[in-house]
Amino acid sequence: MASAKELKDRIKAVQETKKITGAMYLISSTKLRRAKVDLAQTRPYFDSLRGEIGRILRVDGSYRSRYFFDADGALPRGGVSGILVITADKGLAGAYNLNVIRAAEALYQEKPDAEIFVVGEVGRRYFQAHKYPTTFFPGANSPSMETARAITTALLDRYDDGALNELTVIYTDMKNSIASAALTHRLLPLERRHFDVEHRADEPTLEFVPSADAVVQGVMRSYLSGFLYSALLDSFCSEQNARVTAMDAANTNAQELLGDLSLQLNRTRQTAITQEITEISAGAQAQRNKKK
Repeated sequence: MASAKELKDRIKAVQETKKITGAMYLISSTKLRRAKVDLAQTRPYFDSLRGEIGRILRVDGSYRSRYFFDADGALPRGGVSGILVITADKGLAGAYNLNVIRAAEALYQEKPDAEIFVVGEVGRRYFQAHKYPTTFFPGANSPSMETARAITTALLDRYDDGALNELTVIYTDMKNSIASAALTHRLLPLERRHFDVEHRADEPTLEFVPSADAVVQGVMRSYLSGFLYSALLDSFCSEQNARVTAMDAANTNAQELLGDLSLQLNRTRQTAITQEITEISAGAQAQRNKKK
């Protein structure tokens, strides 16, 4: 059985850890609320861009672009697959990082020539330690439209140059406060059916200046930037939600552990007191027997 001093030291250590997990719980809760507001404000912009691209495709049904699948569904020639993996900068978030990394490794097994692009320090350290070809983008801990535009520019430049023939993003979608899942979504090339929009009778006639290709080229960067910004925010929400859940469980476990340790300490004290009383009684009895 542990001594009273050892139990006191353990209780103190658990109490200090509980303070840290409690503070992390409050911080993550605040970040989660703010990120949810930003995510809700992003969706209308993203949906509007998707609708405009759908109108362009409907007006010019014969339009062909490297950004869209052809009728045969074949990928553009040349280049390799690109995999964008969105992880966190920190751990202590349950299985949040592990689920995304596993999904990325499973996709890489199917496409061993792929090039991996990583957002988040956790993913960067993992993929570099396992010798994957990796390009790192910062900004997982502070998602912003500027970060999304920078990532989009870097990836689209490689796609336009033919270094990549497809691009897949793997991120975490927070379905609700309880459930979240790692999603694998092909970002490029796009499927036309995803941009089908309802035709309106009062819809104005579109004229492309200087050309449909130039218009799509400009709109596409905004669309992909909006999608990546939404994915970054969604992943950030999932990370904070996972950390809130993990810290809440840690606080509960710490409270239970403190109760068990306090009970053990009381029993140890009681045992020591009982032993001292027994020794005193035995000594007094010995003295009485000696006098007799």
